[in-house]
Amino acid sequence: MVDSSVDERTEGQAPRSAYHGVVPLRTKLIYAVGATAESTINFAFNVFNFFFYTNVLGLPGTLAGLAITIALVADAITDPLIGGVSDRWRSRFGRRHPFMFAAPIPVTVCLFLIYSPPEFGTTGLFLWLTVFSMLLRSTMTLFHVPHLAMGAELSSDFTERTRVMSLNTLLGFLGGMGTIFIGYTFFFAPSAEYQNGLLDSASYPYFALFAALVGGGIMLFSAVFTRNLIPRLPQPSASLPKFSAKEFGNDIWLALKNSNYLTMLIGILLLSATLGTRETVNLHANTYFWELVPEQIRYFSLVGILGPVIAFLSAAPLHERFEKKATLVGVLAGYAVFGSLPVLLRVAGLFPDTDSQWLLPGLLTFHVGQLSCAMLSLITAASMLADIADEQELATGLRQEGVFYSARSFFGKASSGLGHLVAGVALDLIQFPVGAEPGTVPAEQVIQIGLIEGPLAAIPGVIAIAFYLRFNLTRARHKEIQAALAARHASSSSG
Repeated sequence: MVDSSVDERTEGQAPRSAYHGVVPLRTKLIYAVGATAESTINFAFNVFNFFFYTNVLGLPGTLAGLAITIALVADAITDPLIGGVSDRWRSRFGRRHPFMFAAPIPVTVCLFLIYSPPEFGTTGLFLWLTVFSMLLRSTMTLFHVPHLAMGAELSSDFTERTRVMSLNTLLGFLGGMGTIFIGYTFFFAPSAEYQNGLLDSASYPYFALFAALVGGGIMLFSAVFTRNLIPRLPQPSASLPKFSAKEFGNDIWLALKNSNYLTMLIGILLLSATLGTRETVNLHANTYFWELVPEQIRYFSLVGILGPVIAFLSAAPLHERFEKKATLVGVLAGYAVFGSLPVLLRVAGLFPDTDSQWLLPGLLTFHVGQLSCAMLSLITAASMLADIADEQELATGLRQEGVFYSARSFFGKASSGLGHLVAGVALDLIQFPVGAEPGTVPAEQVIQIGLIEGPLAAIPGVIAIAFYLRFNLTRARHKEIQAALAARHASSSSG
């Protein structure tokens, strides 16, 4: 339980949200479009980056993983820093928008440069990837964290928050999957020189330029067309001290004292390792374990659209019927099963062979189930963080959406960082050959790639379930918190 005392610095802070109940559909749509920009950049970086640097350019997997992990350490500082600064930011453009406007240009430049390295040796490639990954992730934070925090501020309603985050997640993954499909179809299509277009290093800069311009343009669109929300969004109270190193430290300490937030944070980090490992090594598994070509792999992004749609349609009904904790635990268990079972069945000789017409349909079916569970977990976690923000306000008087949602931003980046590290070390341990043609890799190493992407990657996510079971903010308790906050603000207004 958290302390119900109020920090005198923030007493009377209002308003608490743009809308008390239902958020207009137009507002939700314009807000959620911003997630398309985030996913376009993130998918372009996460899905192809590891394969490009290890299997095309020949950078050792451990160094590729280390580069992204170093960027992850920087994220551990910049994400809560931007969250804390924006929580306290005062301007005629509100708390969130000044940062959102600052992001598009540097993000666009960094993504392009990551896929356009000079002809370096191993050390030069490692440094290039490290530096520009850090810059990309840090500048992406300028948009991502304030945008997520703004979503939590749109409504104070328990279930409406889920609808907001559901639409945000749906549009985000539609944009990401569209980016992947376009990449496989147009940029990595087979050529006379490369039957497998993923092995053509010249294709990657053009793909990066496309993704960077689309993602940066949508970021700018989102920032411009949500400006009308600024007068309705919460602003820091006049008595709240401006941002400083001391106040930042206090904000982080206040957040970590909240047991529910700390539980979510640890669970998010563990789940990141599972999601990131699978995402990072997935292209290797599809290419060598399942022996698929880009024309087949692209259908995962096309059919995978069903996953976010299923999650979007089912999230609010699930949260109305069950506690959010129960929903999160259930979908994580489902994610572990859907992600591991195809590999285990193949190893046991019970899944369709490589030349079977049923192989791709079978993989796509499990892929939809896996994505549905993953999207539901993201929606549920985001909705739970908004509820924790209310709990935190009752305890301290401080609205900390920025700090809290820096965990959600960090989660997306941690999945890439931890995934690159685990996958990179694993590839080096099994001595996976660089640039090998599918069908020429020894069977033992092929099986090991499948096991890494399947059951082994699931282990941290299963451990995360144990932490999420400790979450104790129920629907009934949240209703009590909302009533107490409403009474406090009514008393402050009348006073």
